[in-house]
Amino acid sequence: MEHNEPVIGLTESGCLARQKQLSSELARSGFNAALLADRRNVHAYSGYWTREVFRPALLVCADGRTFLAMASRPASKPFVSEIVTCPAAPLGTLVDEQVKVAAQSLESVLSELKYIGTDGFSCERLTCDISSMLRPLRRKKFPDEISLIERGVRACEAIYAMARETVRPGVSEWFLYLESLAAATKAVGEPIGELGNDFQSGTPGGPPRHRAMEDQELLPLDISVVVRGYHSDLCRTFAVGKKPTALQQDAHRRVLDVLQFVESAVKPGVSCRKLYEEAAQMLRGHRDWVFPHHLGHGIGLSAHESPRLNPAWDDYFQEGDLFTAEPGLYAPELRGGVRLEQDYLVTETGVRSLSNFPLNL
Repeated sequence: MEHNEPVIGLTESGCLARQKQLSSELARSGFNAALLADRRNVHAYSGYWTREVFRPALLVCADGRTFLAMASRPASKPFVSEIVTCPAAPLGTLVDEQVKVAAQSLESVLSELKYIGTDGFSCERLTCDISSMLRPLRRKKFPDEISLIERGVRACEAIYAMARETVRPGVSEWFLYLESLAAATKAVGEPIGELGNDFQSGTPGGPPRHRAMEDQELLPLDISVVVRGYHSDLCRTFAVGKKPTALQQDAHRRVLDVLQFVESAVKPGVSCRKLYEEAAQMLRGHRDWVFPHHLGHGIGLSAHESPRLNPAWDDYFQEGDLFTAEPGLYAPELRGGVRLEQDYLVTETGVRSLSNFPLNL
């Protein structure tokens, strides 16, 4: 799959809506402003996306004003009240403390404000971390954010289409990783973030090795394509040699049943812990195979967000959640394991899957 059109970034309406949401929460909590330096947060609230080596800063005031401090003016104007150019890269050389320089360039505004929060960094008098305030605000995804995640999903599907033709005995995991990176980058149409996750054949998962795949091993290909800071996360399992054993087919049927159960059970208000327990009961004890990990998690600007389908958390699904479900079964006799993962948007009445790529071995 190849995209010729450029990535459509975050929209003005989406950025302004998120700014309004944050400004209201700041005012409610007694803050005059938030100074954001995590480039993912800067992007989500302003639409400005830049390379990881640059550290812009975005000031969002409780009264609705927004100021973006950056090393150079972008090709297209971000959705902010004012842009301030700061000397973070004189003659193209990066300074050591870019966030500090960016904050200093906003001093004329900051000096008017008394209570200022940050998204996790300390900068002279700016030491109040409001990350715990930001996380709940970004849980419900806006349409422009979902669009970027879906772009990542399409890139995952491009990897799986390539893998169908590439996975066979004798092919190295490292070669598959390189081909996956190429397929995802071509599908997205611009440089991408971390590819993640599992590329090992014959094991439950892990990073690619300089090792050839063997006939009748299982390869759980768990992929996370990140587009401008927004994570997708899918998994399909491939039978090396395309002739799965009877035991492997049995495990696949059981995992697929659990995934379909999740699809039918999730709606706003459902307990994530209870869903995990019911799914685990369907999986554990079957032929002594194991299900040793979470059932899924939210995705967005982080690889793992709320809601968490994990008994260590007591989350409940909300409309607007975007989450993964990834049941799996593993055992030596399976020569690896079966894991199937889908990304879902929680709607008023249930879920909408973001991928229709086949789930068969």
